[in-house]
Amino acid sequence: MSHDDFEFEPVRGLPARLPDGERLLWQGSPAWKSLAIRAYHVRKVAVYFSLLVLLRIWVGIDSGHSAAAIAVSCLFLIGLGAAAMGVLSLIAYLASRATVYSVTNRRVLLRHGVAVPMTLNVPFKAIESAELAMFADHTGDVAIRVVAGQRVGYLITWPHLRPGHLAQPQPTFRALADAPRAAQILGSALAADAGLAPRVVASEAPASEAATALPTAPATGGRPSRAAAA
Repeated sequence: MSHDDFEFEPVRGLPARLPDGERLLWQGSPAWKSLAIRAYHVRKVAVYFSLLVLLRIWVGIDSGHSAAAIAVSCLFLIGLGAAAMGVLSLIAYLASRATVYSVTNRRVLLRHGVAVPMTLNVPFKAIESAELAMFADHTGDVAIRVVAGQRVGYLITWPHLRPGHLAQPQPTFRALADAPRAAQILGSALAADAGLAPRVVASEAPASEAATALPTAPATGGRPSRAAAA
């Protein structure tokens, strides 16, 4: 795997033209609203500032502050929260526009970076498995588990990583509107590369969100872990 800077794209999302025999199977980008909520935590920021406003009101009443003083403080907190949410939403929007996920018949590529565009190149031989997680807003993540010994830079790849996997980062197609289709294509490509029947596995989503399973076909013989993709 490698991260490479590039100055131009002969094909959108790709740092260079594909070599002979390699075909582009799928491309996609994150949905910025979903990315803002799940990667940049805009909703949590809104809840945090809402609690601060309620706390300020309670403290103000308990301390005998005037209604005007309480209102001014609350307006300040609301404005600060709105500014924070606006900045995070803008970053998510720009990140979405700068990101292109690609699947070929030989590898996975993640082009990302607003200020410094980079590409993470993951050949199929470095992929152990992949999992699909669907969410309540009908977007989904496709997480890629790399084989032992392969290193993925956390800071340089975030937010295109599976949440909660700090020790072994998993490159992830995040907030996809067509996540099931991307998962099916990746699963079929991995299976074909390994000489197996396609097999699709859906992972568990957080308790507040729904996990959607896709049809599966049992893998037979040889390297089963590389055929487990969703």
